[in-house]
Amino acid sequence: MSRHILYIINPIAGTRTKKGLQQLIEKETAARQIPYEIFPSVAGGDYSFLIPIIKEKKITDVVIAGGDGTVSQVVGSLMNCNVNFGIIPCGSGNGLALAAKIYKEPVKALDIVFNGKASAIDGFYINDRFACMLCGLGFDAKVAHDFADQPKRGLGTYAKMTLKNFFSMNQHRFLIQLENTSIETSAYFISIANGNQFGNNFTIAPKASLSDGLLDIVIVTNKNKISFLLQTLKQLAGWNKPHPTSLITEKRGVLYFQTDSLTVKNISGAPLHIDGDPAETMEELKITVSKSCFRLLQPA
Repeated sequence: MSRHILYIINPIAGTRTKKGLQQLIEKETAARQIPYEIFPSVAGGDYSFLIPIIKEKKITDVVIAGGDGTVSQVVGSLMNCNVNFGIIPCGSGNGLALAAKIYKEPVKALDIVFNGKASAIDGFYINDRFACMLCGLGFDAKVAHDFADQPKRGLGTYAKMTLKNFFSMNQHRFLIQLENTSIETSAYFISIANGNQFGNNFTIAPKASLSDGLLDIVIVTNKNKISFLLQTLKQLAGWNKPHPTSLITEKRGVLYFQTDSLTVKNISGAPLHIDGDPAETMEELKITVSKSCFRLLQPA
């Protein structure tokens, strides 16, 4: 099958200059005699304007050079177009790419675009908002909001914002509703994960899979900051295993379980992020997995 690739490049993602990246993309794609188009990312995140172009030019692959937020916006806009999606990781965290074993080096990531295998993976919805990787309420969302306001990107800036917010963080009140149970709890954060990554190889949900039809829910509930730190480190280290939803109790320091849907009532208005990008806080979040909703190019 002949291919026609549409590249979308986020010029401000991460810390790497994108001029050299575009030249690399043009060189490597032309060397393989594959026709291509290049567009910059758009601030509003709506890429539906590309649908007529995809149809007219018979685009087979949409490749995103950006971070998780850009990937989520592009896929959410175009996943009904019968195309494969590829990633050239350029963000600060690159959680989806790392979970899918896509290399951060642009040359190697492009090799996966050209020679990889397209596999169906899951996404999920927060009310009517699509996400491909992770959303969170509370501490990590506050960090995401502060990080977005910084003029400098990268892991160093993210670490600074994390440390700053650690000393001032508060717990938030939530009501978690599942099919057969509910629990009201105070928590420092809730992570709803489709993959295992916070980003930068920090594993928040060790048993998560991109294609199992389930979301991994991690809720850190401890009452003091030392316990919060210890429980979070245990979770990142992969020591905690998912519990059956019937055993969920506020007495646990970390609630970790898997489900295909849940409702979160955000009682105290905790901040929200979706795939690392700040989002407007919602009073109620109805979260549902969308099974095998798009095809991602991964190592063969």
